[in-house]
Amino acid sequence: MVLRRIGPAVALAAAAALALANSVFASVALTQISSDPFTNTTAADGVAIYHATQLEPDTFAFGSTIVSAFQVGRFHNGGADDIGVAVSTNRGQSWKHTLLPGLTSQVDPSSPFERVSDASVAFDAKHNVWMVSSIPLTSSLVVPTVFVSRSTNGGRTWNAPVSIPPTTGPVNLDKNWTACDNTPTSPHYGNCYTELDNFAIFDLEELSTSTDGGLTWSVPISTPGHAHGLGGQPLVQPNGTVVVPFEGIDGQATISSFGSTDGGASLTNAVTIATIDFHSVGGDLRTSPLPSAEIDGSGNVFVAWEDCRFEGGCPANDIVFSTSADGQSWTAVKRVPIDAVNSGIDHFIPGVAVDRSTSGGSAHIGLSYYFYPVANCTVSTCQLDAGFISSSDGGATWGGQEQLAGPMNLTWTAFTTQGFMVGDYISTSFSGGLAFPVMAVASSGTPTQNLNEAMFVTSSGQAIFAGIGIPATAAGANAGSSTLSFVVGPTNR
Repeated sequence: MVLRRIGPAVALAAAAALALANSVFASVALTQISSDPFTNTTAADGVAIYHATQLEPDTFAFGSTIVSAFQVGRFHNGGADDIGVAVSTNRGQSWKHTLLPGLTSQVDPSSPFERVSDASVAFDAKHNVWMVSSIPLTSSLVVPTVFVSRSTNGGRTWNAPVSIPPTTGPVNLDKNWTACDNTPTSPHYGNCYTELDNFAIFDLEELSTSTDGGLTWSVPISTPGHAHGLGGQPLVQPNGTVVVPFEGIDGQATISSFGSTDGGASLTNAVTIATIDFHSVGGDLRTSPLPSAEIDGSGNVFVAWEDCRFEGGCPANDIVFSTSADGQSWTAVKRVPIDAVNSGIDHFIPGVAVDRSTSGGSAHIGLSYYFYPVANCTVSTCQLDAGFISSSDGGATWGGQEQLAGPMNLTWTAFTTQGFMVGDYISTSFSGGLAFPVMAVASSGTPTQNLNEAMFVTSSGQAIFAGIGIPATAAGANAGSSTLSFVVGPTNR
């Protein structure tokens, strides 16, 4: 099959602010920030490619700039035509979007890769470089490297990607995530770190470091105990200590953490934050209890995930969280009080943000997530919604809950070998005191070529609930436990 290729010089286009009167969407005003331009119908291995689809966004904000990156044109058995990028330079008031050059043959005929996946956004303040890391897939769906695309002009244009060098031995990578040390007083100011896992070695957790604005990267290293897992999200404390919460798979599934105290030269052993109790989400929706992690202005780390431990019999998931000042000692797991315990509402795929101009007991936290109003549902009956809740006291209490989008039918989204997909993760970032959740939102369409799943952001940002809300609590944490045999491993990136 000859694939239609879109040239790498796709012009940046202003995304129109849509008047979303369609009943598919909730009352919160949303802005569509990008769209899928591809039309190729069949992959080299014969599987379907879903258009118009965009999914699995990450975001990062610095100053007045917000950058989001995401998959564009999803393949049924892994990867996408390209990584799209949407940029706002005025705190979310307007957006422009483009495609990253040089990643796949869809935008660069010389590329040996048909697909790419897993976008992650970072900014290096010392070198004034925006970065998007991603993973290219070979025709046999193996990932031999992590790509890092760089922009030195505020996201207006992007350079061809550089590659993180592989380790020796078998290599098949997954779930990259990039972050930079942006504290001028840190001894490692300007270091950037990319977490990845090597599926070829049972998801061995690894970390690579760059000291020159992402131009070159170290050979990835693993923890002394050779921790295994996926979905790690590196965070850098003001003193330069790196903390990487991840989903651990050594024995029982856990949320765990490792780190570095010497600028990425060596890693600390992993510690367990909590075991995972997970309700398998209904309707064949692709989701897993991957962590979403952020850090406040004084270096307190906040990690959230989906978990059923507070629900008697594990009929649904809550969003739960733990915090740490050093990445080694973690607080007891608490439940975000989005809905009442045993409400029958299922919550999943969190995207947490912390305003880094705040800290400690006055830290502002924004949390976006998807949910089913009725957890016990099927493909034909599940109603997918998106929501937001916030805290102005470091997660002690929560309020201001809003429905951002939905209800959506699952069949409006791209269908993968692991289920219908909006993303293994979504993202929220703060700019100017407001939280900006970016997420995949779908409306009625026809698979495979004419779906209607794209990237949206709340048009005016989300204000943080200022009052004393409902307390987060650790009480009742043993009410639910997972009865499924929980096996982690990427079969579809």
